[in-house]
Amino acid sequence: MSAVAEDTSSKPPAQDTEIQQVSAKPGWHLTSLWKGRAKWNLDRWASLLTAIENYERQYKSLSDQRLRKESLSLRYRAKAGEALAGLLPQAFGLVRESSRRTTGLRHFDTQLIGGMALFHGAVAEMDTGEGKTLTATLPLYLHALKGKGAHLATVNDYLAGRDAELMGPVYELLGLNVGVVQTEMSRPQRRKSYAADITYGTAKEFGFDFLRDRLVLRRLKQERLEFLDTLGGSGGSNAPAGERPVQRDPYFALVDEADSILIDEARTPLIISAIGDEHEESIRASYAWSASVANQFNEDEHYEYDHEKKKVELNAAGRQLVRALPQPEEMSGVGLIDSYEFIERSVKVARDFLLDQHYVVSDENEIVIVDEFTGRLAEGRKWRDGIHQSIEAKEGLEVTVDTGQAARITIQDLFLRYRELAGMTGTAMTSAREFRKIYKTLVVRIPTNRPVQRKAQPDRVFQSGETKWEEIAADIERTHAAGRPVLIGTRTIEKSELLSSLLEARGIEHQVLNARHIASEAEIVAEAGQPGRVTVATNMAGRGTDIKLGDGVTDLGGLHVIVTEIHDSARIDRQLIGRCGRQGDPGSYQRYLAIDDDIISVGFGPDKSKKLVNRLQREGVDVSKMSSMFRRSQRKVERRHLRDRMVLLHHEKQRKKMQRELGQDPYLDTPS
Repeated sequence: MSAVAEDTSSKPPAQDTEIQQVSAKPGWHLTSLWKGRAKWNLDRWASLLTAIENYERQYKSLSDQRLRKESLSLRYRAKAGEALAGLLPQAFGLVRESSRRTTGLRHFDTQLIGGMALFHGAVAEMDTGEGKTLTATLPLYLHALKGKGAHLATVNDYLAGRDAELMGPVYELLGLNVGVVQTEMSRPQRRKSYAADITYGTAKEFGFDFLRDRLVLRRLKQERLEFLDTLGGSGGSNAPAGERPVQRDPYFALVDEADSILIDEARTPLIISAIGDEHEESIRASYAWSASVANQFNEDEHYEYDHEKKKVELNAAGRQLVRALPQPEEMSGVGLIDSYEFIERSVKVARDFLLDQHYVVSDENEIVIVDEFTGRLAEGRKWRDGIHQSIEAKEGLEVTVDTGQAARITIQDLFLRYRELAGMTGTAMTSAREFRKIYKTLVVRIPTNRPVQRKAQPDRVFQSGETKWEEIAADIERTHAAGRPVLIGTRTIEKSELLSSLLEARGIEHQVLNARHIASEAEIVAEAGQPGRVTVATNMAGRGTDIKLGDGVTDLGGLHVIVTEIHDSARIDRQLIGRCGRQGDPGSYQRYLAIDDDIISVGFGPDKSKKLVNRLQREGVDVSKMSSMFRRSQRKVERRHLRDRMVLLHHEKQRKKMQRELGQDPYLDTPS
């Protein structure tokens, strides 16, 4: 099923990757846009702006009641079968006027262009601060006129609830109702939210609700069969009703932060666990025992470590050590092969999964994953294959029994089920090929409303991380003394707290924004653009937040962003950099790099990178001009992640094909 809403009136020319200057409406700055199909679409959509403005002028003179009647008239025409593309100018004019009345925000022309791109099933790349939340109201309203439901999927409950509350009045004035799906909601509450014309929620909740509905439908089918058996095979009006599904058939999905959800998170399938294993005591004892003895196993002496696959495999000496170590009585029924696996898993966890980097221990003494792409806590997610339980044992917490899986679905499969799919993000062009190949969507770069004034300062490269962090602290001190606000992005919670301690030593007042302070995120970010403000943040600062400059900051040069270490994906770095220079504001950014940064080790491999670092440090090589090496390493990691996603997609397709041939449900009849 196609994920693109095609306009069949005419077809665009073949895509061309050459870049050119595009002229358009006065006051626009359409620079560096793709020629070919994307440019063809932009020109076509720009031609509709006059019609939208004409309708908007007509609607301004109408009362709220008359405005709603106009909306209901459009809804009737849409349900009667009239093409939505033909209703677009009127619909966008209505939303623009409704937004002006209810929120005080009037869509920019560039936001109208973005809305058209989203309506036609594209992934719209819109810079930070260009108003994606407001832009989303346009395609959501137009698709909702069909009465089949329109979903907006975002990255967490906070953003879903916030956006639904902010934009709800826009839809309600036009006669549409809005629902929001939150993690703590009951199934009746979810059913009501999904029944609304427009539903906000997270991709995770949409996926889990789909799987739960699938399980409910299977149970209902089984109940009906059992009931028919009691009647001797004849039906009856008193058949058990059972629990009902909460979702309708998928129609339109708009994915916010599309690169994060559709690409970065696509490597992690959504899984609903089955009933726990009956040998709970033995399993808990095995995890606890292996965690307590893992430090006795040494690389090369007791096990081999594959740095590419991050796999631990015991050698003969390691297996002998396992046999020699005393085991608790509860493990009497655990086989030797299983003992080897418990040890290998615990050794892997000890070396590859770090507290305050990959996970935190919550106040409820639970292991909570830190999302590597956003820096936020991934509530409700667990690592598979016993990794989560091994970490619980490592931290001395109660081990939750590993469970099988009752149902699973990948992010790709979830969103490809929608008849219409679109996405928006600040960073998509570098992944255009992947979006086109997997989701059949075109990536379109939307022009900014005002010229970008963001300035890039030269990268600074250092011999060691220790020197780098001291220089970062000194740079912050200088910028802070000048009165400019500074936003510093770190890869991990651990690094954010390291920098915080350095700033405290220098007497610099600052705020720390990381997964440990998620509740106060909005308040901290709202103040990050004030004069002299210093904010230390993990990757979460680049997602779904908006920083506005305080009085006098523009004259000082705007917000200054410091990238302390580049991420596995260049898109994450661009998100952080995009926090400055929003809506034509001035701003600047600078990257700080050290040759012992994680990206070098991950990209080139631990052995090769260790030799490289030792040689450069031993010979005292001037590394200040070696920033290109970091980008090469980053590209290696990006290609590896792309390969992982494509392998997962291939295996999922093969698995589903095989299960359909066997007459099984590919979402439920899945081996654990």
